[in-house]
Amino acid sequence: MDDNASNGFRRRHHHNRRRRSRQSSAAADHRRAGFGPADEGDDSGGEAEEGSAEVWENFNDSFRQVQSVLDRNRVLIQQVNENHQSKIPDNLVKNVALIQEINGNISKVVSLYSDLSTNFSSVFHQRNENENGAVVAKKGSGKGKNTEA
Repeated sequence: MDDNASNGFRRRHHHNRRRRSRQSSAAADHRRAGFGPADEGDDSGGEAEEGSAEVWENFNDSFRQVQSVLDRNRVLIQQVNENHQSKIPDNLVKNVALIQEINGNISKVVSLYSDLSTNFSSVFHQRNENENGAVVAKKGSGKGKNTEA
């Protein structure tokens, strides 16, 4: 029985280490894409900082929209609950429209999160391509100098 408990602990411990590793890897990817705090040694210039500010502003706007829709759904759900508890036929009929609005709002949230995911992925890949292109260009210019000399 001790062996089973010990093995369970090892599995959980290994799982937690793996999760932390994925989280730190994701955080590093996030910073590399320009979404995290600027590194002190970063010499990417003002253009990258402006791009990061614009990206953050777009994300913040999207999250505000999501929060607004979720807040509206909270109010609608409360109203549906009150109508249901009242058992008044007219209120129960009103619930149909309220629930339809809730469903529509859920679709809006899904769409907003889908757009967020697409935008994040696009910016991330674009920044990686820009960084990789700059590295290749630097290496390429070094080779040209060596062949001329």
